[in-house]
Amino acid sequence: MFPAIADIAVLSVDRDIENVRLDAQCTTADAACPECGVCSTRVRSSYLRFLADVPSAGRSVVLQLRVRRFRCGNTKCPRRTFVEQISGLTRRHGQRTERLRSILTAVGLALAGRAGARLAAVLGMSISRSTVLRLVEALPEPEVPMPRVVGVDEYATRKGRLYGTVLVDVETRRPIDLLPDREASSLAAWLAQPSTAITCTGHALLVAAAV
Repeated sequence: MFPAIADIAVLSVDRDIENVRLDAQCTTADAACPECGVCSTRVRSSYLRFLADVPSAGRSVVLQLRVRRFRCGNTKCPRRTFVEQISGLTRRHGQRTERLRSILTAVGLALAGRAGARLAAVLGMSISRSTVLRLVEALPEPEVPMPRVVGVDEYATRKGRLYGTVLVDVETRRPIDLLPDREASSLAAWLAQPSTAITCTGHALLVAAAV
């Protein structure tokens, strides 16, 4: 059921026509405190978490996971207790497994909110469009490589009245930045910034300016 995760044991599987429930628990003897990183084997208590997982053969899957709360052994740590997390499976306060979260995030990136929610429902993963958007917004900002060829064009926030400048990486066809106006001075200031300086060694810099 979880081939990429070694530290989990599935204790039982209950299924009916529409649903599958997996009872599981972590098999490690200790866990590391998320605050100080010190490992502890002192279990204070345990409780059940219910996580939605990817559907199986058209049936919704719920992971009933027993997790333990440990006492931190570091006397200087401000966190006295902590709940274990299973890498690749859970995250703090998460209601879905990491693999379901990654699938829904990919759907959101491809189709955005409303269409992504419709496709997810067809695939057996019920989710609202606002939640799809929240999953996408929670992604870390991707690292943008230094562009070698930049295209410059204008865009309208109010057609016929308010215009700005959009800068696009011509090679990847991805937007780089938006400027609030379409003045040549604003573009020159953007190009002069050290963080956006463009090295053109061996390559021509194309600026198709419509300003």
